[in-house]
Amino acid sequence: QVQLVESGGGLVQAGGSLRLSCAASGSIFSIKVMGWYRQAAGKQRELVASITRDGFRYYADAAKGRFTISRDNAKNTVYLQMNSLKPEDTAVYYCAALLYGSDKWDFWGQGTQVTVSS
Repeated sequence: QVQLVESGGGLVQAGGSLRLSCAASGSIFSIKVMGWYRQAAGKQRELVASITRDGFRYYADAAKGRFTISRDNAKNTVYLQMNSLKPEDTAVYYCAALLYGSDKWDFWGQGTQVTVSS
């Protein structure tokens, strides 16, 4: 089992920045990939960025150039630095973990709200 706890959401003006954190606990050595998803009201959940244990990063087009995903293995924490935020970035952001040997996201955090005002 893996537990994920997000923090760092909030209200920010357009053009501002936020850093989300996701602290993992439990069977952390079974985690192959950590990711950040978001779900805006009335829309499907979408992958924003992900990072493997080896540090390989993926970014959705909407995140490229503005968001940076990183991980601190010593702290078992993954971060999402979000710069130049836009109102369309408003969503609930979820942390997710994919385990070795799995082909789907296995564990999810409870989500943290990010609201960007215009």
